[in-house]
Amino acid sequence: NKAAGESKKQESEEDTVEKMQQFVEKNEKLIKKYGMFSKPDDTEAFLLENTHLVCEETANHLVIWCIDLAVEEKTNLLNHVTHQTIVMQFMLELAKSLKIDPRSCIRPFFAKFKAQEPEYMRAFNEELDAFRDRVKKRAEVRIQEAMEKYEAEERQKRLGPGGLDPVEVFETLPKALQDCFESKDIELLKKTISSMNPKDAEYYMKQCVDSGLWVPEKESATGLVDEETE
Repeated sequence: NKAAGESKKQESEEDTVEKMQQFVEKNEKLIKKYGMFSKPDDTEAFLLENTHLVCEETANHLVIWCIDLAVEEKTNLLNHVTHQTIVMQFMLELAKSLKIDPRSCIRPFFAKFKAQEPEYMRAFNEELDAFRDRVKKRAEVRIQEAMEKYEAEERQKRLGPGGLDPVEVFETLPKALQDCFESKDIELLKKTISSMNPKDAEYYMKQCVDSGLWVPEKESATGLVDEETE
């Protein structure tokens, strides 16, 4: 049954997310402490005291933390944490290749790592560089998404009574009308409108009203709204 299979898959994904959230809630301080180590001996000793940290949940949380640090431009700390993330991922990969519990891979991994065997270190450093590139790109995407969300929210706030954006409308106005709005000169605006083709004048003034650039009931004050502050 395809529907049952899809439902089971969704439940499995939800279970995975819930399991990770619970693990992080219990172990976030330890994961952060692990991420701050810079010496292999210190990292190994810490993991031997906290073997339960050698798991996919820790690796996944470290990746998220790296992206957060990249967004915040905390470069020095990011370099530490990306290094520790690859250390964790290499231990997990070693466990998969040997088909053993990841917790049993702490000593074997650090024995290889501290031996500084050229080929092994080259593979480690290549993966570290590639990971840092991926983190940087993901951070750029997140920043772009945040900017787009912010701009959409700001545009929504600006919309006039007819649902038009005053900034966008202002940019489409003829230069003569733009000058009227920038100077907030009602007499000049009336003169400019009267000198235009009636259909064009009607079109542009409707755009101004619908965007909130021109507020008819406030004509006795200025009637003109500053497109930069609304």
